[in-house]
Amino acid sequence: MIFRRKTPVLLSERLQLRLPRRGDYIPWATTRRAAVDFLQQWEPIRPRGYDARAAFTGRVHWAQRAARAQSAFPFMIMRREDRRLLGAITLDNVRFGPARAGTIGYWIGEEFARQGYMREAIGLVMDYAFEQLDLSRIEAACLPENVASRGLLEGAGFKYEGVAQSFLQINGRWRTHVLYANLRHDRRGQADA
Repeated sequence: MIFRRKTPVLLSERLQLRLPRRGDYIPWATTRRAAVDFLQQWEPIRPRGYDARAAFTGRVHWAQRAARAQSAFPFMIMRREDRRLLGAITLDNVRFGPARAGTIGYWIGEEFARQGYMREAIGLVMDYAFEQLDLSRIEAACLPENVASRGLLEGAGFKYEGVAQSFLQINGRWRTHVLYANLRHDRRGQADA
């Protein structure tokens, strides 16, 4: 694992995680559009123009500002062998001070799912959060029926912490989510859902 301090670039054997660039638009749009049916059941309804070049450029500028401010780190997940864009993972809502916490969210293209890429990406982000940012707690949430995401989080060391009623609007409806967290120095016992 390699971390570069100024502009975070996280490397593993198979992956490179880095901030988005304007030149990522076509690979990003292609991957998102190919996975729209796969992702729709787990995501908010996207506004009209979400996948337009201008909207993507706005997100690139936001990503740069957020990373400089250390409030969020929206990483593109790139496969190193062919530089293919596989998905994205964001460490967001970064809080310093007494909380020292953040939240992760992620998506992956359907053709790349269940190949260990997202688990590898989560591991890179966790190492960056704990070792470089000195965070103490990383949180995540997913729909209770999202068995793949729950298994992914649990396999990455996250523990179930509870339920948040009407937590997010997913596919047009307010949905309850299950909450998970991973602690830098885990002081908790086992919790079961």
